[in-house]
Amino acid sequence: MAKIKAAVIFGGISREHELSLASATDVIANIPKDKYEVICIGITRKGRWLYYPGDVADIASGKWESNPDCTSAVISPDPLHRGIIILENGEASIRKIDVIFPVLHGKSGADGTIQGLLDLSGIPYVGCGLLAAASCMDKSHTHMVMDDFGIKTAEWRLITQRELSEIDKCCEKIADELGFPLIVKPANSGSDAGTSFADNQESLVSAVKIAFSNDNKVVVEKFIKGRKLEAAVFGYDSPFSSCIGEITKNIRTYDPNDFSATSGDDLTVPADLPTEVQNKIRETAVQAFKALNCKGMARIDFFLTDDGQLLLNKIGVAPGLRKNSIYPKLMEHLGMSLHYLLDKMLEQAIENAERNY
Repeated sequence: MAKIKAAVIFGGISREHELSLASATDVIANIPKDKYEVICIGITRKGRWLYYPGDVADIASGKWESNPDCTSAVISPDPLHRGIIILENGEASIRKIDVIFPVLHGKSGADGTIQGLLDLSGIPYVGCGLLAAASCMDKSHTHMVMDDFGIKTAEWRLITQRELSEIDKCCEKIADELGFPLIVKPANSGSDAGTSFADNQESLVSAVKIAFSNDNKVVVEKFIKGRKLEAAVFGYDSPFSSCIGEITKNIRTYDPNDFSATSGDDLTVPADLPTEVQNKIRETAVQAFKALNCKGMARIDFFLTDDGQLLLNKIGVAPGLRKNSIYPKLMEHLGMSLHYLLDKMLEQAIENAERNY
């Protein structure tokens, strides 16, 4: 029986380039080789696409780019091809692909752009589609959908580029409505770059300007003091949530000056929570996943305040997939090893595409 040809795309032009390389290394190493033939496609920081036939061990370090056997390659948007076009020695050849696993993060990776290209190609791919990816990347859209579905988030306001000429007045109004302290974020960002804490009018104006240097829309949120909890959601037609984990760094208080607590090293699984609270968070995670029409996988962050309020923080549809990343650790607690998880992701991506086309 012929193996399934699975292309893994990694790298990219976003700030999460290194995370993508690290995730891709573990993904490629753990895709079952008895079932899949893995084809590696790397994207450099400058956006160049390369077919990479070299050693997987050289991906995480970035050495893969200098491999002399790398050749230019692109995914064909023509569904007749259903594969990648490899350009070598002035000649083009087409290599058929059965399924694609985009291990990309941030802008041009988890914002709907790559998903749009893959939709055009007609090739099945792991993860959600264009609209869901774009809506989860854009924090203002996530807030609006959650508001419509009655899922609580922090109080928030949006500032657009059109309001830059009256930024002082705009910030004063937001401060009056929300009060301090506040968290200021670029609306579209896969990392915490451009995110700042503001506890007075002067720092708020400064934070908004910093955020605008990263995007053309800015989200201002009421600062939430609480426990930071994590859920991993998996599936297509019948998505389900893992048990709930907790970021134990600054376990009781989310530190506004430290946005780096995303490594699985800081995760306690399961979180020390009553069963009914665990169940409520799991149900809310799946509800949010469905509300945004997510597919495949998502890591969903929550805050739990001291007075028992549960607030959704963000949804990441392209979570880190290193062995020790939060998403795989949560799924492993359900008995799904990374090896098994990746197989099911690829398998279900193909099945989902067959139902849709």
